Amino acid sequence: MYAVIQSGGKQHRVSPGQTVRLEKLQGDIGTEVILDPVLLYAENDDVKIGQPNLSEVIVKGHIVEQGKAKKILVFKMKRRKRYRRKRGHRQLYTAIKIDSIEA
Repeated sequence: MYAVIQSGGKQHRVSPGQTVRLEKLQGDIGTEVILDPVLLYAENDDVKIGQPNLSEVIVKGHIVEQGKAKKILVFKMKRRKRYRRKRGHRQLYTAIKIDSIEA
């Protein structure tokens, strides 16, 4: 059994028991969250595809971790012009453990 959810402008395939990192969501560690919209639900050979989403399917989980990802360096340079810019970025994320998918 799995579902495809949309969060933070990205789509993620999730199944019960899986831990997934999403864009930063509000909440403390241990808080229960409901992930929606659900775009696709599949159990064995039964596949339901939403147009655009499925309102009868609910994906529940709880927050395991709030953190920052590894640093990404952004370096810009124009040759022969003495132009150099070096910046860093650390994206905030929320790790969620999927508890159940209810159809």
